[in-house]
Order: sequence, then C-alpha cells, then structure tokens
Amino acid sequence: MTPEAFRQMSLFPRGSTAERAAVPASRVPEGPAPLPPRNRVAEEAPRVLSSTTTREELWSRAESLAWRLSANLGMPVRLAVTDNRSTMVSFRRGSQVLQLRLHHMFLEAPETVVRAVADYAGRGHRAAGQLLDEYIRGQQPLIRQLRRESDAELNPLGRCFDLRALYNGVNEIYFQNGIQARIGWGRMPPRRRRKSIRLGVYDHQTREIRIHPALDRPEVPAFFVEFIVFHEMLHQLFPSSGRMGRRVHHPRAFRERERTYPHYGAALRWERENLGTLLRG
Repeated sequence: MTPEAFRQMSLFPRGSTAERAAVPASRVPEGPAPLPPRNRVAEEAPRVLSSTTTREELWSRAESLAWRLSANLGMPVRLAVTDNRSTMVSFRRGSQVLQLRLHHMFLEAPETVVRAVADYAGRGHRAAGQLLDEYIRGQQPLIRQLRRESDAELNPLGRCFDLRALYNGVNEIYFQNGIQARIGWGRMPPRRRRKSIRLGVYDHQTREIRIHPALDRPEVPAFFVEFIVFHEMLHQLFPSSGRMGRRVHHPRAFRERERTYPHYGAALRWERENLGTLLRG
C-alpha cells in the first residue's frame, strides 16, 4: 500500500444531516501492521446494534473493519455503515478507491466473511457471494423489522381519495380478500426539484402500504391511484428476490400479474404523460 493511501469512514442513517468532525488518531485501533495516513470524515452514527452500544464503540468497530478491508485489498476503502432493511451490501469500485456500504451486521463479522466482502466487492469474485448470503441469513435478527417511533402513522383518508376504500375494493375484486396490509398516505417531502418520484411503497416487515400524497389531487384519475394501490399489493404476493441484498423488486411473475389489471395500459400512458406534473408535486 502506498504512503499516500487513505481510508475514509462514515456512519449515518439514510436521510440524516451530516455533522462533520475529524477523528483523532487516538481512536484508531491497533493492527498487525502500521496504518497508512488517514483522511476520515465522521457523520451522524446510525441507530444500530443495541441501545447499550456507544458511539465510541461503533467508531472503533467500523475503524477496525475499514482497516481490515483496506489491508486485505491493498487499496483505500471508503466505508459507510447502514441500518438498511433490504440492501445489506452495495459498492462502487473505482481504480483508486472502493466505496462500500455495509449493514452494521458486518461490524462483528469473522475474518472469513471480511475476506469474502473484499473478494466480492473489491475483486469482483462472484463466487464469494454464496458465503455472504449464508452470513446474512444467519444475521436476520439484526435487521430492523419494526417502524421507528418517528415514522408517521398511516392515514388513509385524503382530500380526494380514501385509500382504505380503494384497497378494500381492489382486495375483493383482484385478490379475493387475500392481502393483509395497512394503507395510508405518505408524508409530503420538502419541495425541491426532483428527477424521479416513488408513487408507492410496500413494507414487507410491517405489511404497510404508503402512497405518495402527490396523487391526492382532483386531476389524478381514480383508476391511476387504484393501479398504484394494486401494484403495491402485488408485492405481498411476489416478494423481492435476489442475492446479497441486490434485490429484484419486480420479478417476472410480478410483471405478468400486473398486466392483468384492466386499466394497465391506460395507467402507464397517464403516468408517462403526466410525470412532469407529479414531479413538481
């Protein structure tokens, strides 16, 4: 590893506001070899592990993991530790640095798993994915399953549409009342220029459907809102699949069933023609 090599680490929950601070050298755990010069930036720590885990302990464990990965690969690693519920491993491999996002379950991973992460993300060895899949399956209790207290309660009654009434109708007609879920409007995000919008989301852990409030407007046709509700209900029948947290959210069976919705074509056309309006909120 060259003297100019560096490692950078950040710990933060999705959507948090970063509070930057330098990490003093005294926090660096001892290792089997001298550490290269560092350029680390700390951000707000995620709510991970147990309530008794301190921020200092999180830093120490993440520092150690970043060092082990850097030493294994012989290159800089920029590590972010997450509290995600679906994506456990993601990365972007560059010529000079590996940008890596890992679920906090990896903070206590044995050396064989750390090597597998390095092989999979750093060297592109797909075969290492099998070992990581097995490790992730064994760490399921560490994946957050409940909504946080800060999550808004579900309210199905909007200004223009009653989502509970739409849900009940769709459930009876298309699913023979076989879907069991709660539904409500999501929170209106801050007004800013957007390039994409997520019109609905289904949470497998809590069995909750949230619909974007941009659809709660008189100019939005009822059949389109119903289609979005139908789409999210399908996720309960056809869960995401894939390996290593790299999920296929809409498998082939999902798409085939989706096309059975009577207004499928009209819904896609309306979305395509009105996407600009929806993006403006």
